[in-house]
Amino acid sequence: MRIGRVETDRLSLVPLALEHADEMAEVLSDPALHAFIGGAPLTREQLRARYARLAAGSPDPSVTWWNWVIRLREEDRLTGTVQATVSGPVAEVAWVVGTPWQGRGIATEAARGLVGRLRQRDIRSVRAHIHPSHHASASVARAAGLVPTGHWEDGERRWELPATPPAQGHTRQ
Repeated sequence: MRIGRVETDRLSLVPLALEHADEMAEVLSDPALHAFIGGAPLTREQLRARYARLAAGSPDPSVTWWNWVIRLREEDRLTGTVQATVSGPVAEVAWVVGTPWQGRGIATEAARGLVGRLRQRDIRSVRAHIHPSHHASASVARAAGLVPTGHWEDGERRWELPATPPAQGHTRQ
């Protein structure tokens, strides 16, 4: 299923492609971006290999990977990524914005655009897992309509978009 481009007021969410790796290696180069998720920034070569795997799609036919880079149109610059791992009517989402562009509402606008696109695709359950000390990411989730739940996984709280009933004319089987 083709994901297409998503346009918001200031941003273009562009389907991730291998040619984005070099610019994104710079965007994601700050080790502070890994404070809550662990690891370290990937080199250009590592990011190229990762993007090639992501672009090839999930090896599991029941799972779809949708990945976008975030382009801030006024600067004509990539600033981060948003992603959704979709399995049936459930999507696990995540976002990251490079340090120089944080605090400008980019992650919030991108996450809202992402959730809006998922809703257009009849995704009924949208989830994110957020470290309890990552207040900025929790603010983004809240602004995108997600609410914290009592579910925890690997030390992160699950946030979910409140459930919506299936579209009229559709039946559950």
